[in-house]
Amino acid sequence: MDGHAETAPTGATVGKAASSAASTQSVPDRRRWWVLAVMSLAQLIIALDVTVVNVALPEAQRALGFSDSSRQWAITAYALTFGSLLLIGGRIADTLGRRRTLLVGLAVFGIGSALGGAAGNFGVLAAARAVQGVGGALLAPAALGTVQATFTRATERARAFSVFGTVAGLGAAVGLLVGGLLTEHLNWRWTMYVNLVLSVVAVAGTLLTVRPDRPASRARIDVLGTLMVTSGLFALVFGFSRAEVVGWSGTATWSSLSASAVLLAAFIAWQARASAPLMPLRIFADRNRAASLLALLLVNTGVFSAFLFLTYYLQVTLHYTPVQTGLAFLPLIGGTLAGSVLALSVFPRFIGPRVSIPAGMLLAAGNLLWLTRLDADSSYAQNILPALVLLGVGVGMIFPTATNLGTSGVQESDHGVAGALVNTTQQVGGSIGIALLSTLSASAAGNYIASHGTGAAALQNAALHGYSVAYAVAAGIFAGGALLSALLFRNGIPEEIRSGEAPVVL
Repeated sequence: MDGHAETAPTGATVGKAASSAASTQSVPDRRRWWVLAVMSLAQLIIALDVTVVNVALPEAQRALGFSDSSRQWAITAYALTFGSLLLIGGRIADTLGRRRTLLVGLAVFGIGSALGGAAGNFGVLAAARAVQGVGGALLAPAALGTVQATFTRATERARAFSVFGTVAGLGAAVGLLVGGLLTEHLNWRWTMYVNLVLSVVAVAGTLLTVRPDRPASRARIDVLGTLMVTSGLFALVFGFSRAEVVGWSGTATWSSLSASAVLLAAFIAWQARASAPLMPLRIFADRNRAASLLALLLVNTGVFSAFLFLTYYLQVTLHYTPVQTGLAFLPLIGGTLAGSVLALSVFPRFIGPRVSIPAGMLLAAGNLLWLTRLDADSSYAQNILPALVLLGVGVGMIFPTATNLGTSGVQESDHGVAGALVNTTQQVGGSIGIALLSTLSASAAGNYIASHGTGAAALQNAALHGYSVAYAVAAGIFAGGALLSALLFRNGIPEEIRSGEAPVVL
């Protein structure tokens, strides 16, 4: 309609514009929900891979013979590579086109999955996880940008993001269940091979449903910015990881963390004056968007590390099988779904994100504190099940709303980088959380052993103490996130989520 008000004087131009408008609108009308289904599958592949390996780690550790201090890199190699390259992945999607980037990202992800499934030692496994991260860094912003570009009407956009955000929130929990089933009934290698199968399906779906797109302009790639942010994020996570081995005063620890601070500060300064910034600072001009990105960073710092420790508690302390472990996490999925429905279908009628997101964080924090009470004789039904359900509700109250607000209102040329920032905050948060909490947990366990000896009971209690410290710190991160969210989000109900009164489409 607006295009008619800006008609050029010649009839030929008018006809060409009308033809172009009809062409661009016909595809969303006919295929938009199929596009959403394929993009949700792509999002599931990404979210699944964050945790699908968790349940398989004890068996993979026995099969490949790697140490406890190395095991976190089976997760961190993926999340770190993914998170540190997402910004360049978003800019590539904006420059080369979303469909092309989707296909390349899925191909790289599939190659990494095949390599990891065939790994004969830990080095190959970690390298394969890093390759998967590269594929995910291309795939994630292109998928989110495709959803943004496909759904432009407010009500349909809300429904689309309810599906996409719910998949993002549930994918990690589903990964724990799928990982348990594959590990016990096949073997741990199938937690890698499954993503090869899903990638092939997603490639076919992309070719059938997503129309090739041509960016209006091809911006230059910010090579210097890419080097700064990638190196800075790697140094940050590496510094936290090395603290587990050499201590907080070790040269490798403090030099890495110091280098990270310098590199990330230089990156932000460079983005303010670069001609083609990798992360345009205008993205943060909207207060709700900036608050949403911070919320996603903190949520993932706390929650994914909690998954890791609870997985080891169930298998090592309570002697659950991989399938039992996966099933034990199933109530978390129900809780997350319930929280997502509240966030997208109930809360928009009454309250805005300044209330709903802090409430979700406080609910999650309380139930992480509940997990600090677990011991060698804890009952699943009494001590774990309620905490998992309510933790899921809290997380589900956050993810869809924060994802929607984190990507709404950006200009067309920034769709890819906005989607990349949403995913970057999640993956970098998960990487930092796993590295930091693994270090704190190991330090607490080591101090316990130093005080209580190395008997069998002392070793078991040391592990439990380490897990409790990790849960407590994660709870503190959520509590801090609740305070910051209450301060940063605007009052009122944003238009982007007001239309969430429409029912959630699943």
